[in-house]
Amino acid sequence: MFERMFAPEVMEEAFAILAEEMPLALWETAYATILATLFAVILGLPLGVLLVAGERNGVLPLPGWLLKGINVVVNLLRSVPFLILMIMVIPLTRLIVGTMVGTVASIVPLVIAAFPFIARLVESSLREVDANIIEAAQSMGASPCQIILQVMLPESVPSLISNLTIAVTTILGYTAMSGIIGGGGLGKIAINYGYYRYKYLVMLFAVVLLVVLVQIFQSLGTRLAAGLDRRIKR
Repeated sequence: MFERMFAPEVMEEAFAILAEEMPLALWETAYATILATLFAVILGLPLGVLLVAGERNGVLPLPGWLLKGINVVVNLLRSVPFLILMIMVIPLTRLIVGTMVGTVASIVPLVIAAFPFIARLVESSLREVDANIIEAAQSMGASPCQIILQVMLPESVPSLISNLTIAVTTILGYTAMSGIIGGGGLGKIAINYGYYRYKYLVMLFAVVLLVVLVQIFQSLGTRLAAGLDRRIKR
């Protein structure tokens, strides 16, 4: 199998397939990743803030039952494997976007899988904020919203960006798995050609491109986080 994989005629066929389908697949992967990350942040960031600020000794204490409920929902959604989650939310996907296949449809399970993960990452970042800074803001009469928006979030920006980079690369990996239920992008190419048609060279190139995209996102996130970290001496 591996000897044939790099045969001239096999490579020629693989390059023809890649030249025809790879530009659209790259666009679909980037489109799904960026949109899913955006919506997941919109949902996950407030939840992560509430998980920290809503504690009994936090700046915005919540009723115990509500905080426990948020924790249960976040833990429950995080514990469901993505492949199973995609199948479970098919009715919801069809209700929201009108179809269960395609790049747009894959965004729904991506968001549902990613926003609890992002909530935990935000929680972790906010817990790194120095408690003395929060106490100083409270002693000056700052309101809970002012402390959250002007102290906790700005102080945790480098950590938030680092964790957001982790979330982006995780979502990027999820987009590849979404090809199993008809999602577009590089995952669709890898599954359709590598699994169903035994064109392993095409699958190999799709995997390599996914790895390259992960490295690009990771490098950009690391550089941005380091540039915004005021603790780093220049």
